[in-house]
Amino acid sequence: MGGAIGTALIDPGKPWQNANDESFNGKLRDECLSVEWFRSRAEAKVVIETWRLHFNAVRPHSSLKTFTSLEFKQQHQPVPNRAVLQE
Repeated sequence: MGGAIGTALIDPGKPWQNANDESFNGKLRDECLSVEWFRSRAEAKVVIETWRLHFNAVRPHSSLKTFTSLEFKQQHQPVPNRAVLQE
């Protein structure tokens, strides 16, 4: 039936085994975590969430042909099949 879901371990020192996550982690670290000074966990949550929303909804990505993540997702969602109701 469905595919199995399991844990895939990444060997230490081999980030290319999961390039998408490592790319995102690097951007988060370079553009947010390394330039902010958090005085509390609550402040960190707000700042990181603000950065995440900007990253997904405002910032264009070269890997997505300069679309934002949100625009790319909207363009590639299947259109639901709607039955036409007749009276």
